[in-house]
Amino acid sequence: MIKIHYYNSSSKTVQHDFNMIDLQLPIHNEDLLWVDLYAYSYNELNNIADVFGFHPLAVEDCLHEGSRPKMDSYGDYKFFVLHAPIYNEKSNNEITTVELNIFMGPNYIVTVHKQKLQWLGKMENVCVNSPRYLEKGTDFLLHTIIDGITDEYFPVLERIRARIDELEEEIYDYQPKVVTEEFLALKRTIILIRQAIMPQRRIFSTINGQWKFDIQEENIPFYKDLNDHLERIVDSTETYRDLVNSTLDTYFSIISGKSIEKLNLLTVISTIMLPLSVITSFFGMNVPLPYQDTPYTTIAISAFLVIFTWGMWIYFKKMIA
Repeated sequence: MIKIHYYNSSSKTVQHDFNMIDLQLPIHNEDLLWVDLYAYSYNELNNIADVFGFHPLAVEDCLHEGSRPKMDSYGDYKFFVLHAPIYNEKSNNEITTVELNIFMGPNYIVTVHKQKLQWLGKMENVCVNSPRYLEKGTDFLLHTIIDGITDEYFPVLERIRARIDELEEEIYDYQPKVVTEEFLALKRTIILIRQAIMPQRRIFSTINGQWKFDIQEENIPFYKDLNDHLERIVDSTETYRDLVNSTLDTYFSIISGKSIEKLNLLTVISTIMLPLSVITSFFGMNVPLPYQDTPYTTIAISAFLVIFTWGMWIYFKKMIA
């Protein structure tokens, strides 16, 4: 599906969803074109690539998901590969990412993605009634798109933090297998976010005060704010990774302590039973006993064994304490 938004700078109006055949390229320098392509077919992507003259390698990256976030320069346009978060509580993998490809030219933006993204949908609804995302140039539109999908990471991070707090309370009650699986799922999610955000932070960071692509002076503060958001996400993932590791270490210490307690109890029981077994087996070999024909002998032997067991239990209890 193709969504087209064309901002006419002379009339300050936005046209929508006209046929690509009617599009006259190159468009006026002050105008701006945003083409959003999603749930697309191979032919639709190739038609767009032919209209704008996109490089085959960039088109191939759009067709085959799995590329790490990056920015490639192809002469008069830039090609971005970004990862946007998708949160689905009903899925086995609650948190996943979807690839978003962006072509940015002098006066056009082409976004290519296989799933419809919530933030882009909101932007399109705004563009129907207002040119505020389109009237400040391609660099501002690019910032708006990336800042929106970046902000969607924060609810995901809040969910991770809440789950860590829940696990810190559950480690004393749940079975080891359940808790360990939860910890491993959290670690996978944090790694997934770091793999998506770390390269994106490098794309939008400066080198010796210089940006990696042209940005209008009035839009630089927006990119500084975007970079700050990316830094916060990276810092949060590092913090949560350390929290998960420390909580997991604490959990393993608790499990180890419980195992040692059980082994100590079994050891004490075995130690107490050993002399009792020796005594009873010795006198069980038809060894003559004094007054063995009277019931008092049995009572005395039983009382001795009980007192002996109780004494050893008290002794070991003091030793363990």
